[in-house]
Amino acid sequence: MEKEILVSDEGGELRLAVREDGALVEYYEEGAEAQRVAGNIYKGRVENVLPGMQAAFVNIGLEKNAYLYVDDAHPAAELEAEEDLSRELPEALAPRPPLAGRQPIDRLLRPGQEIVVQVSKEPVGTKGARVTRHLTIPGRFLVLLPGVDYVAVSHRIASEEERERLRGLARRVKPNGAGLIVRTAAEGRAEDELAQDARALEGLWAQIRQRVRRLPAPALVHQDQDLLFRVLRDGLSPDVTRVIVDSPELEAKVRELVAVFAPELAGRVHRFDAGKDGRRASLFDAFGVDDDLQRALARRVWLPSGAYIVIDHTEALTCVDVNTGRFVGSTKLAETVLATNLEAAREIARQLRLRDVGGIIVIDFIDMTVLEHRQKVLDTLQEWLRRDRAKAAVLGITHLGLVEVTRQKRRQSLPDLLTRTCPYCGGSGRLMTEMSASRRSRREIRRLLRGIASEAVLVEAHPSVAALLIGPGGSNLKELEQETGKSVFIRGSEECHPEELRLVAIGSREEVQALALPVHTGQVLELKVEERHMANTGDGIARVEGYVIDIEGAANRVGQKVKVEITKAFRTYAKAKIV
Repeated sequence: MEKEILVSDEGGELRLAVREDGALVEYYEEGAEAQRVAGNIYKGRVENVLPGMQAAFVNIGLEKNAYLYVDDAHPAAELEAEEDLSRELPEALAPRPPLAGRQPIDRLLRPGQEIVVQVSKEPVGTKGARVTRHLTIPGRFLVLLPGVDYVAVSHRIASEEERERLRGLARRVKPNGAGLIVRTAAEGRAEDELAQDARALEGLWAQIRQRVRRLPAPALVHQDQDLLFRVLRDGLSPDVTRVIVDSPELEAKVRELVAVFAPELAGRVHRFDAGKDGRRASLFDAFGVDDDLQRALARRVWLPSGAYIVIDHTEALTCVDVNTGRFVGSTKLAETVLATNLEAAREIARQLRLRDVGGIIVIDFIDMTVLEHRQKVLDTLQEWLRRDRAKAAVLGITHLGLVEVTRQKRRQSLPDLLTRTCPYCGGSGRLMTEMSASRRSRREIRRLLRGIASEAVLVEAHPSVAALLIGPGGSNLKELEQETGKSVFIRGSEECHPEELRLVAIGSREEVQALALPVHTGQVLELKVEERHMANTGDGIARVEGYVIDIEGAANRVGQKVKVEITKAFRTYAKAKIV
């Protein structure tokens, strides 16, 4: 497998991409204004304890209080408080009790209590950060777990012999009063390297404890490293073939970090050549990263064979549907289905990783009648999910033929990072039809006219909706005016959203009419003839933001641009002649 890490600094925005075999699998970005808090450790103050939710809200100094769930509220670390501070942290950082001895939230915490917590999830929208009292401090090869007596080895290290070797080394270098997780990067490393990492983490933990004693709550007592540090610390491994940067400053910084984390990879750091004049494509353009990101935001993802998958996100879970699309295969139906599902399994694993989809994922593969084919697809999905640093588990196939997967959510998802919910459709991805929008607009106009004393009103709508509000020959508009007893002027505007109705002016008929008409008598315009006039078959129709222009003798000029002079302007249309 060929693995590349691309690092770009464009106008103060740091962007990193990880590619495997030419395909984008991870993407990160961080602007100069970014305020990432995940991984930070705070000394906080409990504001509210909610027994009904088995949760508490903790003030850690951010805009919104952090959320602490009962499973994360059992203390997992113990600080050696000074005598004069012992009353502040008596329960906050006691060793975690055994699972069977867990207590309800109101027995663990009280309002005003000061506790040490770590942010496990970034604040999103109206939700505050999620925090935990189970602290973890990552190093290059190890993760320190203060307050627990525990040793574990990364599940991504496949060799059982190597896992046992590393487990034994971890027990020997483990600091007193703390546990260790051996990271994937430790595979093949010697005891002295792990011992050095453990000593560094133990020293960092001692510094954190000092800050906890010294600083009043709420306070930040440890800030996680920046994006470049984290990605290189966690991502540098022997299978990285190239680290490519696009500036001398970045190259110096990356080389410094590589010398610390993986000195054997120093020769694999390269600077991207943009050409002497700088006109060549940027680093991310040259490798097609931005195009890959656009495809990763799409609901439908096409596969090389012509098949495709559809990814839908809901509050509770993510649904993935597999379709053969344009792929018809070349032999038997069962073989075509198998080939499609295998290709889809590989792409689904990549998309889950790239989009950082967390929680429950349900995959509807194309139905397979051969049991061996089902198992082959499951094995392929599991194999490709092992490349993911986030924990993912394939739970099997339900009686409905759906594959259930769970995946750990590590960070903000790609759609959340790069997009926001549409203010019109609210995230549904669907809009009202023009007919429905016009009917709703008619109701809004009626309500509006009931509340004003003026004799006329001018509103704007999207041209497609405005045309329906006016109706053929102004019939719908006349009917609306008869119902309300007021003069209504409707103007099409491309700036209006299809579901939007915009009030422009109210006043006397003469005042509003002067504003309403987009053209005036004698005006010369260049317009495109769109269609023949339905009644006057010798004329052609053009439009100015939905306003109809009847061009005499232009029936044979459909599709062409013509220069015309407005001869007369009416409320719903104008007459014109070719000049």
